Amino acid sequence: MTPKIEFRGVNHVFDGFTALGEVDLTIGDGEFVTVVGPSGCGKSTLLNAAAGLLTPSGGEVRVDGDLVRGPSPQRGVIFQQYALFPWMSVRKNVEFGLKVAGVSAGERRRTAERFIDLVGLGDFADALPKTLSGGMKQRCAIARAYAVDPSVLLMDEPFGALDALTRVQLQDRLLDTWSRERRTVMFITHDVDEAVYLANRVVVMAARPGRIHKVIDVGLPYPRTEEMRLSPEFAELRREVWLSVYHQEGSPQ
Repeated sequence: MTPKIEFRGVNHVFDGFTALGEVDLTIGDGEFVTVVGPSGCGKSTLLNAAAGLLTPSGGEVRVDGDLVRGPSPQRGVIFQQYALFPWMSVRKNVEFGLKVAGVSAGERRRTAERFIDLVGLGDFADALPKTLSGGMKQRCAIARAYAVDPSVLLMDEPFGALDALTRVQLQDRLLDTWSRERRTVMFITHDVDEAVYLANRVVVMAARPGRIHKVIDVGLPYPRTEEMRLSPEFAELRREVWLSVYHQEGSPQ
C-alpha cells in the first residue's frame, strides 16, 4: 500500500485538555477510510490536522510525503455545513476554486460540467442553492471539492444533517464517484452503518485522550449494494465496529 496520508505521533492539547494522544495512522493511496468513535475522541481534530486547519501540538501529518503546514487545494475538505455561496449558481460554485487558481473560463466550465454531471446535478447547473434540497447542496459541495483535482478528500460528517433516505442515496452517489475517480478519502462519521458501508477500513477511536482503539478491515466487495446491508457479513462487521466503539475495554471512564 502506497502511503497517502500519514499521521506520525500526532497529539493535540486545547487549553490544557488533551484532545489527541499519540496517533499513528497511515491511509493508502486510493483508500476509503472511515473514522468513528464516541463524542470527544478527536475525530474532527485529526481531520483538521490533515486539512492544515490546525497545527498539532506534537507529531506531524504528511500527504504524499510532504509535511502539512496549512490548507491546500490538494486537500479537499467537505463539512456537514454546505458552505456554498448563496448568490452563485451550482455551476459558479463548482467553478469557484478553479477561478481562484486562474483556470481559463472555458476550461472551468468544462471541468465544472463534468463533475456536476458526475454527482447527478446536470439539470440544476444554473440553480441557486436556495432552490436545492439538502442532499443536492451536499452533492454540489462534493462536485466543487472534486473539481480542483485534490489529492485527497477529507469529509467531516458530510451527511450528518440529512434525513435517512437522502443519506443512503448520497452514500451510494459518493461511492459511485469514488469508484470512478479513486481519490483517497478520509471520512468522519458517528453512524456505524455508514462507516461499514463506505469503507475499505474503519478506524475506531477512543476518547480521553483521543487515540486509535482499533482498525477493522472491511472485506466486502465493491460496488456496495442495498442487499449487502442485509447480509450476515455486513451484520457481523457492524457488530464488531459497534462493540469497538461502545464497549472499549480499558478505555478511561
